[in-house]
Amino acid sequence: MKESLLKYYPVLLAFVSFIFSVSLWFTGNQLEGIFVGIWVPSILSLSAVLNQIRENDRKDQL
Repeated sequence: MKESLLKYYPVLLAFVSFIFSVSLWFTGNQLEGIFVGIWVPSILSLSAVLNQIRENDRKDQL
């Protein structure tokens, strides 16, 4: 359960950020929407880095 939560939590956060960005854009706050839209790849990139670090730690323990 915990492992699947760690796997999909960043995707959920990125999706919420995307929805927030689109809602800002269409309510007339284009610059804020672009700023929040940049969070999506940042969240996904950070989660990929953290997953790689976790995987390397598991391999080192074996």
